[in-house]
Amino acid sequence: MSAKQDNKDNSSATLRAISALEIIVRADRPVSLTEVMAEVDLPKPTVYRILALLEHSGMLLREPDGRRYTVGPRLARFGTEILMNSSVRGSRHAILQRLVDELGETCNFTMLDGSEVVYLDRVETVSPLRMNLQPGSRVPLHCTASGKLFLAMLSRARRTKLLDHLPLQRHTERTIVDRGKLELELEHIRRRKTSTDNEEYLAGLICVAVPVLSRDGKPCASVAVHAPIARMSLDQALAHLPALRRAAEALTQTYQNDAPAPPRGRSSAAPKRSA
Repeated sequence: MSAKQDNKDNSSATLRAISALEIIVRADRPVSLTEVMAEVDLPKPTVYRILALLEHSGMLLREPDGRRYTVGPRLARFGTEILMNSSVRGSRHAILQRLVDELGETCNFTMLDGSEVVYLDRVETVSPLRMNLQPGSRVPLHCTASGKLFLAMLSRARRTKLLDHLPLQRHTERTIVDRGKLELELEHIRRRKTSTDNEEYLAGLICVAVPVLSRDGKPCASVAVHAPIARMSLDQALAHLPALRRAAEALTQTYQNDAPAPPRGRSSAAPKRSA
């Protein structure tokens, strides 16, 4: 085989692996081998080898039943690092800075990563009383404004599966640790598209979060303001919702401008749901 043909074959194999990853990332549930085969239009042995390689590298995980694949830890870290070091990080940081200048309190930009909230960016208030969390810091889902927002915006199946394994640890007297009460709270959040942390994670600290949408209109991140209750009541924080939503819309636009259009062809589509 010539070097030219060898390079062509390697390139083709790489593109097939990327197509398989794209299908699984875009799906909102674990994906079967058969579904990937249908989308990439390749024979079963080829798809099996691609998925096995991606699983071995940590890019994918196979479900316990061995029949479906989902995003692996290495791919999840890769996605988080891309967002934290994106070419548009500067413009997103500027949006967050303007919001802090307007509200006078700390604001953060977060995303869901597995079973935690990860801070992609954060701008601190100049006031001396504040909580310092650096980008990359992680906080729980069930007792933070952003975390509850992410839970609420998931599909019911994904939310149920995550809650089945999520420890509802008590952090303050206000932490919701009852599964039924938490699910009721999440339904309210889903309808309002607004989430609050009323001293549920840290005593004396309140927070309000709203969703940031991706290119395809799905919630992918959140923007939030938080402050000591001595400086800002929850009602006062909720009064800042118009400013938060303006910032969220500006952040959404950075996703619209930053993300390339999905490639044409069947391999760019998410797997069709089985009946």
